[in-house]
Amino acid sequence: MKRWYLYPFSLVYHFVTALRNRMYDWGIFSSTKFKTPMIGVGNLSVGGSGKSPMVMYLADYLAKNFRTGVLSRGYGRKTKGYGIVNYDSNFKMVGDEAMQLFERFKNRFVIGVCEDRVFGAKKIIEDMDLDVLLLDDSYQHRRIKPGFNILLTDYNDPYFKDFVLPAGNLRESRRGAKRADIIVVTKCPENITEEKKQFYISRIKPRYYQKVFFSTINYDEEIFCFDPKLKLPDNNMSYYDILLITGIANPKTFVEEVKRYSSNVKHLRFKDHHSFTTEDISLIKKEYEKLGEYKLILTTEKDYVRLKGFDYLREKLYYWPINVEIDRAEEFNQIIQDYVRKN
Repeated sequence: MKRWYLYPFSLVYHFVTALRNRMYDWGIFSSTKFKTPMIGVGNLSVGGSGKSPMVMYLADYLAKNFRTGVLSRGYGRKTKGYGIVNYDSNFKMVGDEAMQLFERFKNRFVIGVCEDRVFGAKKIIEDMDLDVLLLDDSYQHRRIKPGFNILLTDYNDPYFKDFVLPAGNLRESRRGAKRADIIVVTKCPENITEEKKQFYISRIKPRYYQKVFFSTINYDEEIFCFDPKLKLPDNNMSYYDILLITGIANPKTFVEEVKRYSSNVKHLRFKDHHSFTTEDISLIKKEYEKLGEYKLILTTEKDYVRLKGFDYLREKLYYWPINVEIDRAEEFNQIIQDYVRKN
């Protein structure tokens, strides 16, 4: 949604962010570059463009052949400083995104958090003897210079149609896309045509060194609960009234997918990274009791790590994981692997 009445303020914001980027480009502000291969994943806009699923995809793929680490800022945590996510961690200590990664993959790769990206990267690489490090949401953090940048843009809200804050949702101008090695258009419809892909590529206008890929959201075949014995028969939601809880930036795709399977969905939407309170649980309980005899509470994998600690939800709360499916996946994977091996 564009807010044209704020356009004069966007001109000021654009000037400040453009000047900052030029300072880094000219070397007036310094960027730290590492010998260890480092892949940054981010976007130009505020809000959800699918960073978490992409980081999961990359970390899972790279961990098959390399000692892999992921460094997150740990947004929303109650602690500060550097830390490694382990079995004693929770979302208040490390943030929901890092906790979500650990809940799914455990010790398959190393997950660290630090608000100081340079210090955190040095520490995790040295301590864990990493072959490659993934930086989550790093595109505007120019104090650190990844050797490879992946820029994500939402199919339904691409950066080439947007404007800088506060009139639009861009954290920097569209020119920032030139720093990317790969641009991925995320959350595409499953039936996207080659003609539509070419249209997006023509609007993105990739530079000679850039590749453009398209990805879709692939929902897991299983819906999970804390107790495997409580899983849905054949994962069939059609028999249930669903209270859908989201605390993510852009839940539209998730809500639409759930409504494909259930005719009665009540959606309670909270802000991104929302820290749920006892008052929120009281509201959830009130709305849940309004539903029919066969009912359940469904949420995202990221929200699950923030909700599962409430006793009331233990036998009612389910989550539906998502994965990323990339067109020309072999080519995409080969580019990533070649970068790591060569460096």
